Amino acid sequence: MINRWLNRLTPQPLPAAEWQAAKRRVALLATLSEADAERLGQRAWHFLQHKRITLHTELSDTPFDLAAQLVLAGQACLLTLGWTDAEHQEAFANVHEIIILPDGFSRQVEELDEMGVVHLYNDTLAGETSYQGPVVLSFTDLMNSGDFTGFNVLIHELAHKLDMGNSIDTDGFPPLPREISASEWHRVFTSVWDDLNQRLARGETPAIDDYAASHPGECFAVCCEVFFSAPATLEDAYPTLYGLLCRYFNQHPLPRFTDMESTQ
Repeated sequence: MINRWLNRLTPQPLPAAEWQAAKRRVALLATLSEADAERLGQRAWHFLQHKRITLHTELSDTPFDLAAQLVLAGQACLLTLGWTDAEHQEAFANVHEIIILPDGFSRQVEELDEMGVVHLYNDTLAGETSYQGPVVLSFTDLMNSGDFTGFNVLIHELAHKLDMGNSIDTDGFPPLPREISASEWHRVFTSVWDDLNQRLARGETPAIDDYAASHPGECFAVCCEVFFSAPATLEDAYPTLYGLLCRYFNQHPLPRFTDMESTQ
């Protein structure tokens, strides 16, 4: 079913022309300063040399050149751009392969209701991953990522990988830097979780995807998507959470967007 393995690449310097093309292809990469873009390019190139990228056979005729691979790797490594090389490598040690399927795919889901009854239903997913398992992405949704809408399936699934850095399951509680206490993390995310569920109970549309209210692990992943690709939305809705994620990722994405808008 899946037979197109795009790497591993022969070690060589970052191909400058392909990286420049990658930055032009997605708006998210175009927000970076020259220094950050250079650092990210090196990280993305290393990522491609050490992770397997595999396409479904139905995508065998899909152009997925080196610039496109760098688009994928660049968005992946954006999460750890503010961390040291050692921290970056440790964070993605549980990422071994990225499998790209043609479109959304179905999985049977078990859900326990308030009465203790288990309900089974099929859910269509844009992506999924597991502890030490591959990251599986829908090509359609991957192509719809990289803009400023707050949706990014790659960032979402790799946020789950960060989450599982200290657990085999996603629980919204990734390994934290020493300057962020577990109690602060829990307090801030609990406040966001409660607000989301209260708004949904009142029939309101929350500022971020209501999928964040489905599970603590999804809350973290959705907030990571919005933090990187729609930071103004997150900062307006949950400024304390935005500040916490700035400290966690050691990045401040909002000024990138402000600087880009001022030059247009």
